Formats: sequence, structure tokens, C-alpha cells
Amino acid sequence: MTEVLHKENLRRALERVKRNKGAPGIDGMTVDELSAHLKAKWPTIRAHLVAGSYCPKPVRRVEIPKPDGRKRLLGIPTVVDRFIQQAIAQVVQRCWEPHFHPNSYGFRPGRSAHQAMRHAQATIRQGYGWVVDIDLEAFFDRVNHDRLMVRVRQHVDAPDVLKLINRYLKGGVQVDGQTQATIQGVPQGGPLSPVLANVVLDELDWALERRGHRFARYADDCNIFVKSKRAGERLMQNVTRYLRDSLRLTVNANKSAVDRPRNRKFLGFTVSKGDARIKVADKAIGRLKDTIRELTRRTRGHRLIDIVQELKTSLTGWKAYFGIAEVLSPLRRLDKWGCPSWQRPGQHERNEVSRNRRIRDPYVRWCGREGP
Repeated sequence: MTEVLHKENLRRALERVKRNKGAPGIDGMTVDELSAHLKAKWPTIRAHLVAGSYCPKPVRRVEIPKPDGRKRLLGIPTVVDRFIQQAIAQVVQRCWEPHFHPNSYGFRPGRSAHQAMRHAQATIRQGYGWVVDIDLEAFFDRVNHDRLMVRVRQHVDAPDVLKLINRYLKGGVQVDGQTQATIQGVPQGGPLSPVLANVVLDELDWALERRGHRFARYADDCNIFVKSKRAGERLMQNVTRYLRDSLRLTVNANKSAVDRPRNRKFLGFTVSKGDARIKVADKAIGRLKDTIRELTRRTRGHRLIDIVQELKTSLTGWKAYFGIAEVLSPLRRLDKWGCPSWQRPGQHERNEVSRNRRIRDPYVRWCGREGP
């Protein structure tokens, strides 16, 4: 707890919470109000943390629609609890980081989804032409608390911190004004959840290592690479049984598969046939098109300058993530689809004819028949 409450650790935690922003918890306090609140109340909060009497507030339940029509359940802690969770997470991360498997890329300092995809690509090019694509069903909602705490304790020898983590796990969730107990799972939405997820799945990583398997994992998204379909099917059965019996987790049979890597997506990417070049997955392009359609919808009633700024923000972020793609033809088609007609190649003559109209009503041109 001394490390958690160290001044420098708290400063970093506060900066991280402010940078991440996010919605208020059940008390309605915003991130912008956090500093003033801590200035007034921190001595009392700190005293409770030191004494071991601090009780977290329940998280606020939020449902986020998923592309397949289902909903992802998020738990939004209060901003004060986000601050304390972040301070704890930094200490737990520091204790566990040297022990995590090198093929784990999610939510770790100096690691990224791009590195995970590059590792997968290199493995495929080494002759591992089949992938066992594992999808864990409602992973964050089904983590067993007892097994998790046993795992955390292996490298965090601090009873006061472990007690506080356990209180966060069992702090409850507020739905329609009613508080419900949480007997399993780590609420997606809190700063502690990512590092705790890695602690749980690190056990899977080392089990695969002991059996000599090639894999890349980013959070609960895991791809294991083999050289034949038969080996993949056998491995799928073994991993499913291991996750069920040892980690008490369930593999989603409908979304998991043994297939060629080019037929599966990993972190929004796939690979081309033959030379395994990195390619943006069709679903990722489809979601971007949906975003552009929504931002440029005529009935939104936004000013053109605001729409342009929103598009710039969205497209810049998309390009920053998917910019490592090596197969460019889908991106060129996307450029042609999203580009207003007067900016397309071969339209120079039409530009001169329609110049006056463009100046009068560029929004109509952007949202017209040939635009999004």
C-alpha cells in the first residue's frame, strides 16, 4: 500500500485518469471535478486506504452495442475509484510485468496490437499455415474471483492491496438504481481490469509454451498457429478442455475456428494468400463506412465545418491504427468510395464545370449520390 500511495505513483495515476477522460460513475462526478475533490477529501480517503477500511462504490452498468447485434456490458467506476484503481494497477503491473509471457501483447507497456500482428505474420511465414482462432465467451464477465486472487498473490505479496483488489471485484454493479452483487468477472471499464485479465490468461500462455505451440495473444484474443488442419482440430479440443477445467472459462464455439489465417481476422487485420502480407479485414472497412455514413448523414443538422472536423478526427485515428496494412487495394477502393466526386482522379474537367455549385453547397455534393 505504501507503493500504491507513493506521491509519484498517485501523480501518474491522476494524469492517466484525466487523459482517458470517460463518463461519470454512479455519483455523477466528472473527471474535470476530480482534482478539486481530491484536494478537499484526499486526507480522509488516504486514511481509510491505510486503515484497510476503504469501500469502493458499485460500478454503473452501461451497455455498448456490438457489431453482431449483441451488447457488451461495461462497468463504469466513479472517478475517485478509477484514480485508486489506476494507482493499484500500476503497482500490480510492475510486479507482474517481468513474469508475463513474451507473446502477450495487450495492455502492456511498450507493446501493441501492431507487434502482435507482426508476430502472427512472421509465424505464418515460417510455415504455420493454419490458425486455431480462440474466442472466449464473455471473458471479462466470467473470471473466477478465487482463482484470480490466488494468481495475483503469486507476485503481489501485500495483504492490504490484495484485500482492496478483492473489494473492487465484489463491489457490485448498479442497474436501474438497484445494486447487484458481483460474484464473478472483472468489470470492463475499470483501470484494473486489463492487468487482471493478463494475470488470468498468463496461465494459458505458459501452458501453450510448455507444449511448444506458436501463438500471439492480445487480451482475450488469442491465435495459435499450427502446420496442419488435423493438428489444429486436436489442439482446439485440448485448449477448450483446458480453459473449461483449469481456468473455468468457456470457448465460444460459434466464433472460434480452425482455418487458414487469410479467412480469419486478428485485431482488425487478416493476411493475404501466399505471401501473408498484412491486410485490413473486411469488417473493419465496413465499420469505417458505417461511421462515415453516420457522420455525413444529412439529417444530423451539423455545420459543414464541424462535420469535416469529426471526419478528420475519425479518419486520422483509423489511419494511425490500420496504417501498417501492406495490401493497399482495399484502401484505394475505400478512398474512391469516400472521396467526393470532384476530388476523384479523372474529374478535372468536371471540376471546372461544377466549381460554382461546389462553393454554394459542398455538403450536398459530399452527401450526394456518389458520396457516402
